Amino acid sequence: MHIHPTAVVHPKAELGPDVEIGPYSVVGEHVRIGRGTRLVSHVCVDGWTEIGERCQIYPYASIGAPPQHLQYKGEPTRVVIGHDNILREYVTVNRGTALGEGTTRIGHHTFLMAYVHVAHDCQIGDQVIMANAATLAGHITIGNHAIIGGLVGIHQYVRVGAYAMIGGCSALGQDVPTFLRAAGGYRARLYGINYIGLKRHGFSKERLGVLKHAYEQLFRGGHRMAEAVKLAKDEFKESADVQELLTFIEGTKRGICRSAALDLDLEHEE
Repeated sequence: MHIHPTAVVHPKAELGPDVEIGPYSVVGEHVRIGRGTRLVSHVCVDGWTEIGERCQIYPYASIGAPPQHLQYKGEPTRVVIGHDNILREYVTVNRGTALGEGTTRIGHHTFLMAYVHVAHDCQIGDQVIMANAATLAGHITIGNHAIIGGLVGIHQYVRVGAYAMIGGCSALGQDVPTFLRAAGGYRARLYGINYIGLKRHGFSKERLGVLKHAYEQLFRGGHRMAEAVKLAKDEFKESADVQELLTFIEGTKRGICRSAALDLDLEHEE
């Protein structure tokens, strides 16, 4: 363990073997940091925060600060960060609220680029990438392997499914289902399956073809969503991927983003 002379570390903080606390960093009383994690310099870790092993946290990141919520009254809510994560410059991760999950959680092998903000009660999965200045409001769920482009803003309670991709500068107010991609400034729209991302993760041509066909049926088949889901359950009952997609859609509370192609079709009808 190495603590720079200029760092301020509370004597009750728990630091694992080989932890490095760089210059001018601050570590609070209730913080736990796992083996091999490095705070490069000028990092503030406060509150009831647990950081896993082998993480790298860069200058001016703020982890575990109180949630930006007017009803927060100092409750001992938490931030839990897994192993092998990279948090670049000026990343902020606020702890949860008693009204929400109580914990803001980040999984393993996740990369948060500079100026990313993760608000209270967010749940981020494993191997997620969030590009520069992507911003999450409270209570958001991001599935495993999702990619969030730079300058993206996501409304509270929105869900982004596993393997989904959100294009840069998008404003997201509704759920983006598993395996799909979305983009758009004022209101993001769906643009089919995340073909390149899925291919990179080893999805076969057959799996991709089935998902593409299911997308066409669900979002361009001319049916209301509830009816489209019912039809797809029967037609694609042998596809675990499609069934996962349908389960995500059925679990929505804020609604599902519209298809960009559907918007074009409606404009042509008018």
